[in-house]
Amino acid sequence: MVQAVQDAGVVVTGAGGGIGAALARRFAAEGARVVVNDLDAGRAKAVADEIGGIAVPGDASAVITEARDALGGTVDVYCANAGVASGGSEAADEAVWALAWDVNVMAHVRAAHELIPDWLERGHGRFVSTVSAAGLLTMIGAAPYSVTKHGAYAFAEWLSLTYRHRGVKVHAICPQGVRTDMLTASGSAGELVLAPTAIAPEDVAEALFEGIEKDRFLILPHPEVAGYYQARAAEPDRWLRGMNRLQRQWEEGTAR
Repeated sequence: MVQAVQDAGVVVTGAGGGIGAALARRFAAEGARVVVNDLDAGRAKAVADEIGGIAVPGDASAVITEARDALGGTVDVYCANAGVASGGSEAADEAVWALAWDVNVMAHVRAAHELIPDWLERGHGRFVSTVSAAGLLTMIGAAPYSVTKHGAYAFAEWLSLTYRHRGVKVHAICPQGVRTDMLTASGSAGELVLAPTAIAPEDVAEALFEGIEKDRFLILPHPEVAGYYQARAAEPDRWLRGMNRLQRQWEEGTAR
């Protein structure tokens, strides 16, 4: 058992399935009290009933007050997991860009705004951001998703560097492909880039808990992402040429 989360009040957004459900199950198994949030009330209730948690359905941006009340007044761990995998290019409709920005970035900002003052007063709190390897690298065919996941990662970094000396722990989870509905919805780009090395949601939860035990900010369920990230930083033009080859391969495949 991980001591840091035993009897902790935990909120997991987007927990009706996929990574969120796996996180909720793992926190509950580790002895935490878990609020399961999802836009789909039925899915939230099903996961909550399974793990002995509390379902608080609705928009992730507005869950804090009800979740805090359900947990007896305090939230110790907040998992900003809800996200949208918006595909498209610069030509995507502005409504698509706005939704991606609101869910993938601003929901995290709003949650932190609500939680940080209490955490600073108490001297502890834990913010878990489900980002994506796209937030460290990028993803072909998905400009809104890639750009906003970069933003989510940047915000998690900022929280960590700003508040770590005051007891706030931050973790950024950056997996590549995970076998969820989101991967299925990613279409041919996901099949080319993500599906070959896709892992189970439970593997992501395991990586997070290893990171919690080691007090690690960056959580890489696919360890090879570290090498890609280093290559991107060390030789950006070479890395971009490689990604462009992947883009052309995808374009040729979809043109057939």
